[in-house]
This record gives sequence, structure tokens and C-alpha cells, in this order.
Amino acid sequence: MTDIKLHEGELNIMELLWSNKSLAAKDIAKIIKEYVGWEKNTTYTVIKRLVEKGAIRREEPGFICRAAVSKKTIQFTETKHLLDRFYSGSLITFFSDYLGNQTLSSEELAELKNIIVRQKNVQEGSSV
Repeated sequence: MTDIKLHEGELNIMELLWSNKSLAAKDIAKIIKEYVGWEKNTTYTVIKRLVEKGAIRREEPGFICRAAVSKKTIQFTETKHLLDRFYSGSLITFFSDYLGNQTLSSEELAELKNIIVRQKNVQEGSSV
């Protein structure tokens, strides 16, 4: 599957589906109208675009929408895009720049160390 990139408006709809598993398009339109202010036609246009991208499955009867991709998949794609765009794909440069401007608690530092140890174990083929 190719990477699916979503804009903020599309993410609003996906967040609803990730939270609710499935919703009728009319219900999505009502919720989006209340929280974002879009008219029904705008919401339906965005849903159609998400179906075309493969992010949403549409089921009948009732124009029921379900997420076809997980939130984790989209997070990974968006993070990769961010790294490519701003850090030439370098995770090390990102971490160096980002963490260099943060004050981390000892708990956060310990958790980062644990993440690195787990990743090292995975790379070496051993279990955690």
C-alpha cells in the first residue's frame, strides 16, 4: 500500500472514525458541522476524497464509513514525511535538534533509554 498523506480536515474525519469504529456519513457531517463548522457538502466531499485515497471504506446501506487504515499507520507516514521534509530523513538530526531544546525529567530520560535498549534488542534479534 502506498503512503496515504492526509491534510488537517481529513484528519478530523479520521479521528472520528478511529474513535467510533464506524459512523454514517450523515452523522460525521453533523459532528463536523458542530465542531469544525463545515457544511454537509464539504464533509461529503472530504469523505469521498478519503475513500478515493483508500483511507476510508464506504459500506451500504446507510453510507457507513469505517477507517481502512490505522491511526498508527498514518502517524508513521506523517512522521516520515516530516523527517524527510525538515531533517533530510535523519532521525538523529531530529532527535538532536528537538531534544537539545527540551528539559526532560529523569523519568522521561529513563523511558528514552528503555526505548533505545528495546530497539537494540530487536535489531540484535533477541527478545525483550
